[in-house]
Amino acid sequence: MIVNDYVAANRANWDERAPMHVASPDYQVERFVSDPEHLSGVVRFDMPRLGPVDGLRAVHLQCHIGTDTLSLARLGARMTGLDFSAASLEQARRLAERTGTDIDFREAELYDAVDVLGAESFDLVYTGIGALYWLPDVARWARVVAGLLRPGGRLFIRENHPILETLDVHESGIGLYYPYFEQPEPLRWDEPGTYVQTDGRSVQKATVTYGWSHGVSETITGLLDAGMRLTQFVEHDSAPWNALPGHMVADDMGEWRLREKPERLAASFTIQAVKTHSVE
Repeated sequence: MIVNDYVAANRANWDERAPMHVASPDYQVERFVSDPEHLSGVVRFDMPRLGPVDGLRAVHLQCHIGTDTLSLARLGARMTGLDFSAASLEQARRLAERTGTDIDFREAELYDAVDVLGAESFDLVYTGIGALYWLPDVARWARVVAGLLRPGGRLFIRENHPILETLDVHESGIGLYYPYFEQPEPLRWDEPGTYVQTDGRSVQKATVTYGWSHGVSETITGLLDAGMRLTQFVEHDSAPWNALPGHMVADDMGEWRLREKPERLAASFTIQAVKTHSVE
């Protein structure tokens, strides 16, 4: 597979998902419009660890349709959103306009972020659930994060736990089926559908996607090697999507955890890290 093939395939898939997600009740787009204090469930979950963001210049990497980006803006951050899907950004800009929110949305592939947005331009880099899976090299991602941050700036990421990414549900039950550690070749999928509730009427043509696993140690080591100092690592027994259908149950915040003995599974994690100095 040519290295850039995954970008084109994944972008086409996300372009088709964008209108489906805007229409999905799970993204609550109309709630954002009608309620100026509404925040996404993901950001509400993050708030106890995220802390105050008032006045910070922040960038949300892989921002998709911008609901988390808008939520951070409502908490007082001066937001930029970056995504490689033009269709997703069209929806994100429309939502920002409908809510009267000033957000600078930019179209670019993740690894081009420093060239597009400028080196050491941000106080906060924010990345949400399900972002790292779409990237082949987590160490390169960490260098992008460090490149975007001013000295003293911080990264906040909550992500699916890689142990969750190894699991799948088959007739015999839940089993380990996929890599935990980053591999040179991606996982290839050819299937319609998405991770949120839809009306079922959308016709998807771009059904092939590519993704990569990244172990926790690979992510942390990448950040350390990029000149970041780890300040927080927390594992959670929940994730904001139904990753194991038939075996998980949602709480009032939309967080899904194992129906029985949820303490058995780390479903997501939070990492915070600070850039210690400029890299010459």
